Amino acid sequence: MTSLNVFTIFLHGLFSTIGIVENLLIVGVVGFYVRRSVISIWILNLAASDLLATASLPFFTLYMARGNTWTMGPTFCRIHSSVFFLNMFVSGFLLAAISMDRCLMVLRPVWAQNHRSIHLVRKICGVIWVLAVICTVPFYMFRDTIPLPTGHILCYYNYAQFLPSEPYNLESLCKQRKEGLAFMRLFLAFLIPLLIIILSYAAVNVSLARRGCRRPFRFVRLVVAVVVSFVLCWAPYHFFIIAEVMAPSGDRLQTLAAKALPVAATIGFLNSVLNPVLYVFSCPDLCSKIRHSLGAVMESVLAEDLAELARRRSTARSSINTSEIVLRHKNSIPVPMEEQEHTETVSN
Repeated sequence: MTSLNVFTIFLHGLFSTIGIVENLLIVGVVGFYVRRSVISIWILNLAASDLLATASLPFFTLYMARGNTWTMGPTFCRIHSSVFFLNMFVSGFLLAAISMDRCLMVLRPVWAQNHRSIHLVRKICGVIWVLAVICTVPFYMFRDTIPLPTGHILCYYNYAQFLPSEPYNLESLCKQRKEGLAFMRLFLAFLIPLLIIILSYAAVNVSLARRGCRRPFRFVRLVVAVVVSFVLCWAPYHFFIIAEVMAPSGDRLQTLAAKALPVAATIGFLNSVLNPVLYVFSCPDLCSKIRHSLGAVMESVLAEDLAELARRRSTARSSINTSEIVLRHKNSIPVPMEEQEHTETVSN
């Protein structure tokens, strides 16, 4: 294992541990302690997507630690890879939807006041998840375990599946499928959401400038930070994917892209670790909610322990009091007259 591989494995382990804890905390706090609103639903869905991605990281870390050898079967290989792509699509679609939501609030405030509701946003989030699952299906279908002559087992693409019945050129078909999935990811999960985000916030800025309004929006700052994180984390992955697809076979760029893709995927996973940090630092109210909820949990645990201790002490005291009462009762039982007479007779 090279030093780059060791460093990548270390990053995966670190990201998975921090990301799971962070996103569990965000999902728990927003899901149970924050009042339901349009903003909380957006954040909750983003955090749920990030939690799925970070929960799959330990398995990929194990795969890399074993020398890029997959030992958990082809079905779990497909499921594990699909979670990565599902998070990619959900994040892009949600950020685009959030940007359009903020744009409508500024450009069409009356319409937003009358139609923007929690029920509508929940439906939109449901549609986004369904679309993301549909977009993930091809990546699930063409993922497979590939045994190598060296004894390693890759969890990677196998485009020589689901072959057509009519005559075809296998090499050309695999190349078409590879290019199709690469550009599908690039456009649907990155470029189109990014274009919607840029146009939405450009329209917001133009509208506010015309009104002479410079009022700061805390949630806008949060969304901008999340979008910047999304672009910086996912751009290297898409760049190297396209470079690997478009470069001629055996070209230096293709070799470089193949070596850089694991690191680029790690940076993509970093997006799921950064988002909870952005939520907390951009929303002081959420930070206070987290502190309050953690304090409430600790108080609840301590209260249960104290109540259990008090119950045990009360039970022990009551048993001791009961024993004392029984002993006193036995000592205070009067001796029958016949026994008293018999005792006096013997003594005489």
